[in-house]
Order: sequence, then C-alpha cells, then structure tokens
Amino acid sequence: MTADTLSASTLPIIDIGPYLPGSSASYAERAETAAALHAACRDFGFFYLRVFPFIGDAERAQLLDYGREFFALPQAEKDAIHTQANTGFGVRGYQRMRQNVTAGKADHHEGLDFFAPSPFPPGTISPLAGENQWPANPEGMSAALKAWIEKMHVLGQSTMRGMADGLGLTTAEWDELWALCQDSFWSMRVIGYPPLPPGADGKSCGEHKDYGCLTFLHADACPGSLQVLSRAGGWINADMIPGCMVVNVGAMWERWTGGLWPATLHRVIHNGQTFRVSHPFFFEPAFHAPCKLLPAAVRRAREEGRESEIRDQGVIEYGEYLLGKVTTNFKYDEG
Repeated sequence: MTADTLSASTLPIIDIGPYLPGSSASYAERAETAAALHAACRDFGFFYLRVFPFIGDAERAQLLDYGREFFALPQAEKDAIHTQANTGFGVRGYQRMRQNVTAGKADHHEGLDFFAPSPFPPGTISPLAGENQWPANPEGMSAALKAWIEKMHVLGQSTMRGMADGLGLTTAEWDELWALCQDSFWSMRVIGYPPLPPGADGKSCGEHKDYGCLTFLHADACPGSLQVLSRAGGWINADMIPGCMVVNVGAMWERWTGGLWPATLHRVIHNGQTFRVSHPFFFEPAFHAPCKLLPAAVRRAREEGRESEIRDQGVIEYGEYLLGKVTTNFKYDEG
C-alpha cells in the first residue's frame, strides 16, 4: 500500500434522483444513473450519492448535533445503555472509547449501535439478540434516528434497484434479489471520534471492509479523516460533499458479483482539531438470506471481457457471516 493520498474528487458523484419514489425521470436518465453505479462499484467500490433534496440539510445537521450532545453526556449516563447493560454480552447500545476493535487493534472512538429486530426467539443467547437501547437524552435524538432509518430503507431500495439495472438483472432476477433484502437486517452506528492523540497506537477506525450490501455514510466535514484504498493502491480522501452521502459496497455484493464489484478497504484517521461525528447506516440482506453468485454478474463480466476475474465463492447465509464478524469486533474488559 502506498502512502500517497489522492483527491476526494477522484470518487464519482452519482444522482440517485431518477430512482427515488415519485421520480418522473426518463428511461435514458435512469439508464445513465445505472451505468454510473455499475462503473463506480466496479472501479472504486465507493462513490458519492447525491441525495438532496430527499434528505435536507437541516435534517442532516440536526442528526450530527444530536450525536455531539450524546457523546458529551456524563460517562455514567452513556454507560446506562452500554452494550452490557441488558444482556451481558451484546452489540446493541453504547461502547466506550477503544472498545471497538478492528484487525486486532482498539479503535480510537466511542459508538452507539442499533440493529434490526432480533431474528432469534426470546431468551436466545447471541450477540445480536435483545432489543435496541435508545438514548433518552438528548431529547428528540431517538425519534430522529428512527426517522433516519425509514429514509435509509427508501434510499437502500432505490440504490439497489439502480445497481441491479447497472449490472443487467432481468425483472425476474431483480425480484429474486430484492426478496432477499426487503426484510433487511440493517444496522446503524453513531460514532464519536476525538482527534487522535500524538503517538496513538492504532487508528480512529482501522482498515476494514463492510459486511453486507451498502453503507450510507453521513458525517462531519473533517477533511482527510475517511480514506479509501484505490484499486491502484493509493489512499483516496473521501471527504463529505454538500448534498451527498458517501456510499460503498460490502462483502455480500462482492459475493453476488463474484468479485466484479469488490468490497473496498477503508479507514478513519482523524487528526483534525474537532470532535468528529459520523452516522453510517448499513443496508443489508435479510438475516437468513442465502447469498451466492448472480448469473447477471457472469453475463456482465463476459460482456466486458472480465470473466476470468469472476470467482464463485459458494453460498452463505448472511446472518451466519455477520455473527462470525461481530463476535470479534468488541472487547469487554474496559470496566
């Protein structure tokens, strides 16, 4: 990996408007968006998605303000909804600074995690069991987060449909794919990043790939914090752009496309002077969805002369894959 950092403008900017509900976009406009999504997923794995006015500036600013207010609360108040508060071993709720672990190293951030309703019967012992712990303070934060979840579901379906068109799925193939995702086992984080202290071991968030379908990221405008590994091996600054969210594909899209759309390594190194807040929303398949190579990906790879790059990774249930990841992502010895 090279140390050079490329311009944020390297990542493509795509208007999702033609695929949003109520759009009057023409076939040609949708086709242009679909083609851009395919190229971005193939060549970068990351892109900017223009979401204004579907998501307004005031709504986005308020969400970040709530995050700052929550992380500024007394430690005891945050700990009242700690991940260990109601199950003893879970991933729903608050994590203290450096409790999240990436690639074996503690990350320099604190977080608040939410997941879709538990897929297990009551009483099941699992990190993903139990109920979400919504913050009582600041007032209004929980309602804003729940409204955000609803919007992210709309955005998820719209973006997935555009990607499916870009990959060349037939109507029947899209229906089959969407059947795996409409009961999305989504997750959402609110993350607080203080500036990295001098000589800190590790990173604000270490290099990793995301687990599922799509990540929709809204964050403070802190230049140079989020970095994406380019296909050429250089780091690209994925700074926030007004009216846009940063979007990336996860491991299930890589599996669906046989690697034609690879999940991309990214990291956070926050050396700025301000406290950075980010809101990643993870739009995922259903918990029990079987994920395997899509015939459309093979067709598209053949059309582009990339068939030799396709690897059939077999079938995996998304929930099984997710459990294998989350059980190594946290440590519980902070006290």
